[in-house]
Amino acid sequence: MKRRDFLANTSLFLGTLPLLNPLSAKAEIPEFYDGRIDPEDWDSVRKQFSLTSSRIHLATFLLASHPRPVAEAIEYHRREFDKDPVHHWHEHFMTAEPAQQAAAAEYLGANPDHIALTDSTTMGLGMIYSTIKLDQGEEILTTTHDHYSTEMSLNLRADRTGAKVRRISLYDDPAEANTEEIISRMLSGIKENTRVLAVTWVHSSTGVKLPISEMAKYLKKLNSSRNPEDRILFCVDGVHGLGIENISVDELGCDFLIAGTHKWIFGPRGTGIIWGKPEAWKKVSPVIPGFGMSYGAWLGYLPEEAIPVGDHMSPGGFHSFEHRWALQEAFKFHMSIGKQRVQDRIHSLNTLMKEGLAKMSHVTLRTPMSPSLSSGMVCFDVKGHTADEVVAKLMKQNIVASSTPYKVIHARFAPSVINNEGEIKKALKAVEEFR
Repeated sequence: MKRRDFLANTSLFLGTLPLLNPLSAKAEIPEFYDGRIDPEDWDSVRKQFSLTSSRIHLATFLLASHPRPVAEAIEYHRREFDKDPVHHWHEHFMTAEPAQQAAAAEYLGANPDHIALTDSTTMGLGMIYSTIKLDQGEEILTTTHDHYSTEMSLNLRADRTGAKVRRISLYDDPAEANTEEIISRMLSGIKENTRVLAVTWVHSSTGVKLPISEMAKYLKKLNSSRNPEDRILFCVDGVHGLGIENISVDELGCDFLIAGTHKWIFGPRGTGIIWGKPEAWKKVSPVIPGFGMSYGAWLGYLPEEAIPVGDHMSPGGFHSFEHRWALQEAFKFHMSIGKQRVQDRIHSLNTLMKEGLAKMSHVTLRTPMSPSLSSGMVCFDVKGHTADEVVAKLMKQNIVASSTPYKVIHARFAPSVINNEGEIKKALKAVEEFR
């Protein structure tokens, strides 16, 4: 049974369950796009956010402000839950999450059945890395550039199961990183017993963007010479590429893409997704029961094989539904502007920032200049100042920057679609005065 067939018969299914019997007919969720945004006008896009205008926001990737359609969808669901929570849940619980998966799938060029919903990148990483099936002696290969969430998810797996985790460096000087060196180091690091390659698309420590598509091509060639059970799974933390790069999952070429959606996508806080290839999903197991069609299988109304893997792998339970059910509006927001326009805008502003910083003798740029190896973050050092001092001094001028939460700390800017050229120039002028 396909998802659409199941949903078409939802009322019949629910009618057999006294506990889940709907209180009324399904209600339509309102449309939150009403002509108040001109996607061709970046000022109009900026006005969709409630961000204070007294500050230049160059760290919105950390925890994004909700654009108006997302905020209004959250408020709609919050209001309806407060008015009549049981009624509102019964009206939407079987259709709301598939709608979020469908919106994410359209954005990614994917099949919605292959998308699981999570609460964050960290949750997604934990779900995948804790359950990937490994035999005795097989290893996970990762890098020295990954975030705490990847490193600890792998360490916790190793502590619990004895799995072997090995780390390699893909570059020494991030500003000089290049595709050839990254590919060479990746291939040199892979051994006969390597079964997982765990990497991060865009390193928030340096701003380096890995050439994931090229890496995937080499891995595909390598895997073609291996037995199916020995192939390497390519797992990518994509949180700082998703929402910037105009690419489909087929073009990306990895096996798993894991990302929170409350950063560059501007989705509701506390939302995330995992996309996986069908054959990759077979290599992992759910850790939290799903509450969608999986529940129907448990009750005996559906065969287990009828459950889409995305539904099976989406952690169930009662979530902050007003946020989870508003995620589709974030994907619609990006699609209304155009993925290519978003990418071009963010790359353009980041290039302007990098070029300005590179001209300053007291600044060391840590991020590659080329957009092919960088994305939405610009990391840098200022002579005579720690990264935290730079961030604090900028804040005194109402410029919001951040520092990298790693053992080696840099200051960083992250221009996005809420910024303009004038703001970039003001930030550069402030850094210029730090001499």
